[in-house]
Amino acid sequence: MTWLITGGTGYIGAHVAGAMAAAGERVVVLDDVSTGVPERLPADIPLVRGSLADRALVADTLAGHGVRGVVHLAAKKQVGESVEQPLRYYRENLHGLTVLLEAVVEAGVERFLFSSSAAVYGVPETELITEETPTAPISPYGETKLAGEWLVRATGRAHGLATACLRYFNVAGAVRPELADTGVFNIIPMFFDRITRGEAPRIFGDDYPTPDGTCVRDYIHVADVADAHLAVARRLAGQRGPGDLTLNVGRGEGVSVRELAEVVAEVTGSRMAPVVEGRRPGDAAEAVACVDRIAEELGWSASRGVREMVGSAWEGWCLRHPEARRQ
Repeated sequence: MTWLITGGTGYIGAHVAGAMAAAGERVVVLDDVSTGVPERLPADIPLVRGSLADRALVADTLAGHGVRGVVHLAAKKQVGESVEQPLRYYRENLHGLTVLLEAVVEAGVERFLFSSSAAVYGVPETELITEETPTAPISPYGETKLAGEWLVRATGRAHGLATACLRYFNVAGAVRPELADTGVFNIIPMFFDRITRGEAPRIFGDDYPTPDGTCVRDYIHVADVADAHLAVARRLAGQRGPGDLTLNVGRGEGVSVRELAEVVAEVTGSRMAPVVEGRRPGDAAEAVACVDRIAEELGWSASRGVREMVGSAWEGWCLRHPEARRQ
């Protein structure tokens, strides 16, 4: 069967597309390339350039490529930006999803995998987050992901689709340097950016109720995220009739910001000690995934560690910033 991957030229999307194609799945990508990099895709994966808001284009892509399943990753995803531009985030993330689902139903596509986020949990009051942990997003981005889950499940129930929603945690690393994240929005590239400019990495708050006082997070290699998508897609492909899976995708292990800074220093060779600044609003002390359900449902677990994530991310950073190796 053929899978349509939306947002397949993005950081995570390109890893998912590459992993599925390498495993023998037929894949076609639909992407407006507004933030993606087409060169990330293998040459044998067809790329349809355009917007999800273009209903005719979406319908033509589904029909023209004989698509039987969809992996939907296309979305705006910057938390801070979503606070500043909530209308844009709701329009692009939810309107685009609505148009896509309408075309999916009309075309008779019966399998739909939705890329969600741990942002749906907001600031949980529990250290270990299960899929039953209450959802209370604190940003428009998180709200659009949660509303997207609702829409996907409702469409599945109404029209007989097999659906899955993957809530992944802090994604890092790269399979190859050219596939690395190009943004400076997450903590690892933020550390790299400061080091490259000859400035000490910043830690926001060291007075949390954690072993070393800094926030604890669950970091997962993007290659593991891609493997999880492949495992879920194959589960949906073998499923007969409707049904929904909602799964956390993480390592189930916490790493503190200070511990992460130590790994970054080891990988980069930086001798600058991190500087501690005040807490940022909305940061939970600890947010670690419970990954029991994905293990039970699919027999899947992450296999790559933090050192591998940071090392591969650094190789990608240096590809774009050659001066970083001279710091």
